[in-house]
This record gives sequence, structure tokens and C-alpha cells, in this order.
Amino acid sequence: MVASPARPIRIGSRKSQLALVQTHWVQEQLQHRFADRRFEVHTMSTQGDKILDVALAKIGDKGLFTKELEMGMLNNEIDFAVHSLKDLPTRLPEGLMLGCVTEREDPADALVVHANHQDKQLETLPAGAVVGTSSLRRLAQLRYHYPHLSFKDIRGNLNTRLQKLDAGEYDAIILAVAGLKRLNMADRIHQVIPAAVSLHAVGQGALGIECRANDAEIIELLTALEHTPTAQRCYAERSFLRELEGGCQVPIGVNTVLDGDTLTLTGMVASIDGKKMVKGSITGAAIEAEAIGIKLAQQLRNQGASDILAEIFEQIQRS
Repeated sequence: MVASPARPIRIGSRKSQLALVQTHWVQEQLQHRFADRRFEVHTMSTQGDKILDVALAKIGDKGLFTKELEMGMLNNEIDFAVHSLKDLPTRLPEGLMLGCVTEREDPADALVVHANHQDKQLETLPAGAVVGTSSLRRLAQLRYHYPHLSFKDIRGNLNTRLQKLDAGEYDAIILAVAGLKRLNMADRIHQVIPAAVSLHAVGQGALGIECRANDAEIIELLTALEHTPTAQRCYAERSFLRELEGGCQVPIGVNTVLDGDTLTLTGMVASIDGKKMVKGSITGAAIEAEAIGIKLAQQLRNQGASDILAEIFEQIQRS
């Protein structure tokens, strides 16, 4: 039962440019479908937005970009929040749920290079070239494939990272294809990194809309934006991550392919130094997406993923 149109629907968002582009897209889609309703955007700063001089892995790995928005929902200050799904923990606070997953943009990672390296690809960058990334997942995989490169942490929003690259602090940086496309910066994509080199983050390229689990009105509205093929792929990825108990700052990567009603999930776990990696794939019915994720996680644990993850958690605690 949808309530009176007089009540505005309050959408929560981070303040970053990319977050606002994504949130305004959701606002426009809902406004188009429910012209008699009013949708307002309310912005908040999260811990991940405020701490920009410390590597993400050192300041925590769960809820860095979501906690304040979640408190806003639980305190009834906002009705739902728009997240990059890769930032949303796989275990949500009691009383909240993933209400909707939108159609996915390309989930791949992108190489963006300094002007001096326009003639290079990732595999032809010279030894010692400085590559910027704040993701342990990207770092571990690139170290595994290209141990001759040098890697340096980079923080800040997308524009800040590009400015640091152009100023010569880095020879190249790794960003998400989806973020660059959504900010109309696809021209900065020098190379789309193939999945064989870098499996993407869980949920990368999709938007996850989080809401109160008992708010039937909001849940009903959000079903209009659900994209089932994307949701099935992301549910498999998220159950894989949840089963491995890895946060967003653990080197876990995935790739999902949907062929009709059949879903194939590929996953990997790597050590931070890139010297150890376990990888595998499982194919099954798309309607059993979460079960596929759990099964693949168990398979990789049997291949040595548990030992790698235990070692990583020890390293993070010591640092």
C-alpha cells in the first residue's frame, strides 16, 4: 500500500561527485516512474570520505562509506540510500536490507596513464613505473602478474586521483571503468584490464539501494529499478565474499557471466604481496546464485584460501 503522495521520499547519498551522479540518476528514474511522488536528495559525509591520508586497509574495512547513511535510515532521517554496491558490506545492520540492485555498468578495472605513457599498455609499462591504487584486490593481482612494477597508495575522489596522475605523482593509476563512464570521462580509459589479469570487486559497476527491512512502501517503489540479471550476478558475488568473511579491503576478486538461465562465477583470493593466488569457477542455475557463491568459496578454502586470508588479517592487525 503506497502512502499519501504528500510525503516526500528522502534519498540518502554521500557528497562525492560520483555518488551524487549515481543518486540523481536513481532520483530521476523514480521520479519518471512515480510522477505523483516527490523525491529529495539528502547528503552526508562518511568516515571514508573524511579520512583521505591513510590507506583504506588501515582504517577498517566494513562500512567505511555506508555507516552514517545507515544510521540515517535507522533514525528515520532518510528513507533509503544509494551506494556503489562494491562499498556495501555483505552483512547489513539489523533492520536494513538490500532493497534493489540496478542494471550494471561495465564492472572491469581501467588503466589510466600519464601523458608520457600514452604508447604503453599495462603489460608494456617499464620496470619501476609507479602505479597508483587504493585497492588491495587490484594491488595483489597486479603484483602477481607484473612484479616489475612499483605500486603506491592513492586516495581521494576520482578527480583528485586524476589530478595527482596528471601532475606526475604516478605513471599510471587503476580506476573503475564504471565510475569514469558515469562521470563522462570514458576518454580517460586507456586500457580496459581483462578479467584474466584483474578480477573485479564484488558488486562493482552496480548500484545497491539499501532501505529499512520493514518499510513496505519504499520496498515497493524500489522494485521498479531492480535489474534481475545484474541482481543474480551480484548475489552470487556477495555470497562468495560473505562466505569468505572478507571485507572490501581483502584481495578477493570475482567475475560473473550470465548465459540465459545459467550463471558462471569465477573468484580468486590472493596474498597482498601477489605471490600466492587461488582461483576457481563454478557454473549453475542463476536462480541459485547465492548457493553458487557459497560453493565456490568453500572450494577455494579447500585450495588454500583460508590460509591466505588468515595471513592477511594478521598483517592488517600488525600494521
